[in-house]
Amino acid sequence: MEQNTNKTQYIQRQLSNSKPFSLKSFFLQWEWLLIIILIAVFIVNSSLSPYFFNKNILLDAPMTFLDKAFIVFPMALIMILRDIDISVGSTVALSSVVMATLYNSYGVPMEIAIVVCLAVGATCGLINGLLIVKFKELSAVIVTLGTMILFRGIAYILLEDQSSGNFPEWFNFLGWGYIGGIPFILIIFITVAIVFMLLLHKTTFGRNIYAMGSNPTASRFAGVSVDKIRVIVFTLAGLMAAVTAIFLASRMGSTRPNVATGYELEVIAMAALGGISTAGGKGRIAGTIIAIFIIGYLQYGLGLINIPAQTLLIVIGVLLLLSVSISKISLAALFSKKT
Repeated sequence: MEQNTNKTQYIQRQLSNSKPFSLKSFFLQWEWLLIIILIAVFIVNSSLSPYFFNKNILLDAPMTFLDKAFIVFPMALIMILRDIDISVGSTVALSSVVMATLYNSYGVPMEIAIVVCLAVGATCGLINGLLIVKFKELSAVIVTLGTMILFRGIAYILLEDQSSGNFPEWFNFLGWGYIGGIPFILIIFITVAIVFMLLLHKTTFGRNIYAMGSNPTASRFAGVSVDKIRVIVFTLAGLMAAVTAIFLASRMGSTRPNVATGYELEVIAMAALGGISTAGGKGRIAGTIIAIFIIGYLQYGLGLINIPAQTLLIVIGVLLLLSVSISKISLAALFSKKT
């Protein structure tokens, strides 16, 4: 037992050891490239539409895309673990449908319906985590593919092809309200971002996530609670999907079983663009935050000039491929210099 504890402490010390500060290394970080891309997005959008570069527009735009951004943070943790969760969109749908059904069909107070919505999302994530650690021969993709179909199917059973809305007036404030001139959803987003940043970069839990992503086998032998951490991270993903469900339903004024279709792909794209490695063990929350606003403002700006949704997907796909290619080329150049 003491030997395992020493090994765990050694891994944590290795992960937390900081290198001497280098100005060159600082400015070669992936986040700086993302900032340049974000500035480019602002320039392009401003040149295409005279209405884009406006204080009110820049503040109001996040209300149209930040609902899905809550899922990006746990998705980043999942990808650092070398896993993936493609059921988050279905979890959003099921959570919102349960909330709306309880309120409209059974007369449950909206406050309680929201709590149940969060519980449903967390339960969906918990189911994913338990299945993944129980059936280790199955990849996370296969497990979450199955639950993606399952959760969406339950949502259709509850509401069929109907929509459900008529939410109380105060509920609309969540998606469209302001506090001191700042969108309420933006305030909540910043709070959640800070929490996940501290969780991943400043806690033992976060260091264990990096260790598991870098070498799962060594982490297990070092005494890290590998299965427990995976279950917790997937449960967090389900919980944040429920948070998305609440803000999405508030913004739309209603919900349907087919809402959030394709959210999982957009969320994964945001995390990957933000520098989260699909190979595991690498990535930072700061990069994902910038990536969220790159894709969000890109969609919003192109939407102002009535660019079709299909074209938006092509633009995002090309941007993602280019950014990943630049990252690989940079790494190859650095490697060749060392050798």
